[in-house]
Amino acid sequence: MNKQEPDENKKRQGVGIGVGIALGVALGAAFDNIALGIALGVAFGAAFEASRNREK
Repeated sequence: MNKQEPDENKKRQGVGIGVGIALGVALGAAFDNIALGIALGVAFGAAFEASRNREK
């Protein structure tokens, strides 16, 4: 049985949003405003994903 390997893009899809949320929560905890940190993390992570996908 030969399984097909997923594309390299599909393997790494969503990494930017995950890292953005992690950094946002860390910053939100530091500034005592986790809700704002999560929102900023999602926004920056999505922007990173969009710019990375646009390069290819």
